[in-house]
Amino acid sequence: MAGPLDPRAGFADRDALFDAFARHVSPGKVKFFRDYSFDAVMGRREGVWFEDAFSGRRFINVHCNGGVFNLGHRHPRVLAAVRDGLDLVDVGNHHLVSPWRAALATRLARSTGDRLEGVVFAVGGGEAMDLAFKVARAHTGRQKIVSAVGGYHGHTGLALAAGDPQYRDPFGPNPPGFVQVPFDDLVALERTMDDDTAAVVLEPIPATLGMLLPSPGYLEGVQRLCRARGALFIADEVQTGLGRTGAMWCHQHDGLEPDLVVTGKGLSGGVYPIAATLMGRSVHDFFLAHPFVHISTFGGADLGCIAALAALDVVEAPGFFERVRVAEARLTDGLAGLPFTLRRRGLFMGLKFEAEMMGLAATKMLFEQGVFAVYANNDRSVVQFLPPLIISDDECDELIARVRRAFGA
Repeated sequence: MAGPLDPRAGFADRDALFDAFARHVSPGKVKFFRDYSFDAVMGRREGVWFEDAFSGRRFINVHCNGGVFNLGHRHPRVLAAVRDGLDLVDVGNHHLVSPWRAALATRLARSTGDRLEGVVFAVGGGEAMDLAFKVARAHTGRQKIVSAVGGYHGHTGLALAAGDPQYRDPFGPNPPGFVQVPFDDLVALERTMDDDTAAVVLEPIPATLGMLLPSPGYLEGVQRLCRARGALFIADEVQTGLGRTGAMWCHQHDGLEPDLVVTGKGLSGGVYPIAATLMGRSVHDFFLAHPFVHISTFGGADLGCIAALAALDVVEAPGFFERVRVAEARLTDGLAGLPFTLRRRGLFMGLKFEAEMMGLAATKMLFEQGVFAVYANNDRSVVQFLPPLIISDDECDELIARVRRAFGA
C-alpha cells in the first residue's frame, strides 16, 4: 500500500491510474483527456509550479482552479498556520460560537470598510451563492433573480439555476424565478427588472464568459437600477476577489457598494475549503429572527478559518496589491505581439483569439509548453489565464517565454 506522500498513490503507471479513475470517478473526463493527450497528473507542487506525478515534467499553473491557488501551491504561511492549528482544533461544531469564525468574519467585514459586516460561512462558492439568493428573497419578499447569460455561479441548486442551460437542463426543469439577460446590456436589464425582482447577481468580470470586461459605467448602472427598483445587488467575487484584480475586491475599483459579496476559492489558501457570503446589516438581521434556519456542517470549520486568516495575512500585507499590478504590467509587455488580445484587470486575464474554437486548441498548445491553462467554456475563443498572485519576476519571464514558444514561432 502506498504511503500518503507517494505522488502516484500506489498506481503502477499512468494507464493504471486512468483506468481506475474512469471506472470509479469519471469515465467521460478520462475519455476526453485520452482523446486529446491532456494527461497531466498533479504530483508534487509548490508556488507557481506542479510536477506530473509520473514523468516529473513541470508545469506553470495559470488555471489555478479559478483562483484557489491565488497564493500558489502550498504557501508556507498557510501551511504553517494549519499545521499549528491541528495541534489544537479540528472541524469544530457549526452550532457553537467559534473564536476563529468570529475572527475571520471580523477581518472580512473590515475588508469592506465594515459596510458588509454580516458574514455567513460555507464550504464552497456554490453553497455561499445559494445562501445569497435565499437571504435576498427573504429580505425583499420577492422571488426573481436576474443573472447574466454566460455567467457562472456554481453547480449547487439555486446557484445552478442562475447559470446557463447547458449546466442545468440535463437535470430537469429550472426552479421558477430565475431569468438571464446579456452581460453589459443595461437596456435589457432594465426591461427585465420588475416589482418581483429580489436581486441581480453578476461577476464583475465573468470568467466562464471569457474574462469579458464591462463597459465603463455598466456596473454602476446595474447598482443604480437595483437601488431604484428595491432589488439587491449581489457581486460574485469568488474568482475576482482577494487581490486577483489588484484590489481586495474587484468592485472597489469602481467605488461600488453591492449589498452582498460572495467569496470562496482563494479564501482557502489552496489548503482547506471555505467560502463566505458577506452582507449588510439590514440583510444579515434576518438571522436575528431565524438563527437556526440555515446551517452548514463544514462551513466555517475552525481549521478552514485558520487557513483563511493566514491567506488574508498574505493578501493584506503592505505592497501585495502593488506587486500584482507590477506583474500585470510585466506580463502585458512580454505577451505583446502574439496572435491574441490580452483581456486583463490585474492578474485576472484572458487570451482572446479570433477563431471561435481556438481557446481549446490554444489550451493544448500551452500544455505542450508546460503551461497549464483552460479555455473559457462559455466562450471557447478565450483561454483563462490566472497566474498565481505571488509570481516572481523570473517566473513571469519564464511564463512569457513558454507562451511565446507556444504561439510566437
